[in-house]
Amino acid sequence: MRILVVEDDPTLCEVIARTLRDAGHAVDVAADGNKADAMLALDPYDAVVLDLNLPGMDGLEVLSRARRRGVAAPVLVITARDTLDDRIRGLDAGSDDYLVKPFDLRELEARLRALLRRGTGAAARVEIGSVMLDTAARRVFVAGEPLVLPPREFALLEALMLQPGKVVSKSKLATQLSAWGDEPLASNALEVFVHRLRKKLEHAGLEIRTMRGMGYMIERPDG
Repeated sequence: MRILVVEDDPTLCEVIARTLRDAGHAVDVAADGNKADAMLALDPYDAVVLDLNLPGMDGLEVLSRARRRGVAAPVLVITARDTLDDRIRGLDAGSDDYLVKPFDLRELEARLRALLRRGTGAAARVEIGSVMLDTAARRVFVAGEPLVLPPREFALLEALMLQPGKVVSKSKLATQLSAWGDEPLASNALEVFVHRLRKKLEHAGLEIRTMRGMGYMIERPDG
C-alpha cells in the first residue's frame, strides 16, 4: 500500500514513516500543508496520515480541498487537539478516524489496517490454495504453518492475493515496494522479489504467473 504521512515534527514523521515502511508499505512524507496539498493533487494514495497543526496550510484545509477534488483515500487524523469540537470538525472535513497525540505506534498501525481494509473492501484474511494471508496481523500461513516473509515480499504477496486472478502491473508493484525518496524498483529488482516468493510458495497450491509486458497475476494452478 502507498501511504502519505503529513507531519511537521521531523522526529515523529520519521518514526511513523519508518514503522510503516518496515511493515511493507511505500511511504511519502510532507512537512507542511502546501506540499501535502500538491502531492494529494498529483498522486494516488491508499491512505493518508494527517496532522492538523501544519505550517503553510492547516490540516483541515488540506483535507477539505482533497475531498472536494474527489480524493477518496481513507484519512487518519493525528493531532494534539482533543476536544469534542475539534473531532467533529475533523470528521465533518472528511476524516475517517482520529488519533490524539501522544499515541502508541501499534495503535496507529492497527487503525490504518482497519481503514485500508474498509477502503479496499478486502477481508482481513485471504486464502488461495494452502496459503492464508492475515492482513491485520501481517502474517502468512502455509498449510497452517507460519511463513516469515521480509516486508517487501509480504507487500508483494498481499498486493497479488488481494486481486486474485487479476493482473497487477509491474509499475504498481514497484511503487508499492519502494519507499519514498528512493528510485522506483527496476524491473529486474522486482523480478528478484517475485522469484524469491515463488521459491517459498512452490508447494503451496498457488501460482504467480508472469503476464509478459503487463505484470503478474496470482491464481490456483488449476485455474
